[in-house]
Amino acid sequence: MKYHLVSGACGFVGRNLVKRILKSNNDRIIIVDNLSTGIHPDKWLSNPSESLQDLAVYENGRVYFFNGDFRVLLNKMTVNQNYIQDHYGLAFDKFTDVFHFAAIVGGRAKIDGDPMMVAIDLAIDAEFFYWVCNHKPARVMYPSSSAAYPIDLQSDTDFVALKESDIDFDHNLGKPDMTYGWSKLTGEYLARIAAKYYGISVACVRPFSGYGEDQDLTYPIPAIALRAAKKEDPFEVWGSGKQGRDFVHIDDCIDAIFLAMDNITDGSAINIGAGRLYSFLEIIDVFAGFAGYQPTIKPLLDKPVGVHARHSDMSYVLEKYGWTPKISLAEGLKRVYDKAVENSKN
Repeated sequence: MKYHLVSGACGFVGRNLVKRILKSNNDRIIIVDNLSTGIHPDKWLSNPSESLQDLAVYENGRVYFFNGDFRVLLNKMTVNQNYIQDHYGLAFDKFTDVFHFAAIVGGRAKIDGDPMMVAIDLAIDAEFFYWVCNHKPARVMYPSSSAAYPIDLQSDTDFVALKESDIDFDHNLGKPDMTYGWSKLTGEYLARIAAKYYGISVACVRPFSGYGEDQDLTYPIPAIALRAAKKEDPFEVWGSGKQGRDFVHIDDCIDAIFLAMDNITDGSAINIGAGRLYSFLEIIDVFAGFAGYQPTIKPLLDKPVGVHARHSDMSYVLEKYGWTPKISLAEGLKRVYDKAVENSKN
């Protein structure tokens, strides 16, 4: 029986990945989250069973939930490499796939407003890779971020489609986006060290602006959708609204994560994006169209907006792996809008 480990499993990407594993095979999964921002498994997993000591059990014994700081569990597993097996009586040798989503995350307000809090990610990642290099799971996924890219390539006067080679660990890294970008850049470097010096199979991904129906309202797409569903007018937008991002649906993100794990072992990274730049004004226009009205736009120029333009060059992934997103922006935004309408009635 294979066992997988997912940290940060109750966050947006984590829980969608767990659901995908459950649909794809009969393996067991240990999920970890302190629920600082994540959603309790009671709300998105089913068939709970009797707890196994301090582990809540779901999906007829296939999912075990550790409710706490991932670093606490990492410390226990570092002191005793067989801690999970010995303490809980679970019969397996090593984890097969390990997905590391545990991080201090949030929208632009968190990244700009509390950069030292976000820097805690450096400590989480260091402890994680130290454990990985000793435990030696079969495969490891480290999710980096498009925030790792140099911000001078994303300005209002000089922006480009960002390609994987724009981050060059051997020559020029550039300056990433705040402490969040630095933490992800450092995590990628640790992934390369783990692969090169410890023989760990590690894949990294750089997601751009992921979105989906069950994303929380601290992120722009679901927040804009809900406000459009309520026909907000005037419609407030942070900054001018002309700043743009590359939006990719969570289902496509999960597809690309497994693509990376199946093909990358050396700690290198691939982009996950649609390869198209959309401004927030364009996004508002789409949602307002779904709602059947044309609001007046009210710019909030005192709000943080981040870089002017961040979008991916997906040519490397297309040429090497033949991968492109399956869900168009129009389809994905309609899914989010329909969910927002449903939520607005509750």
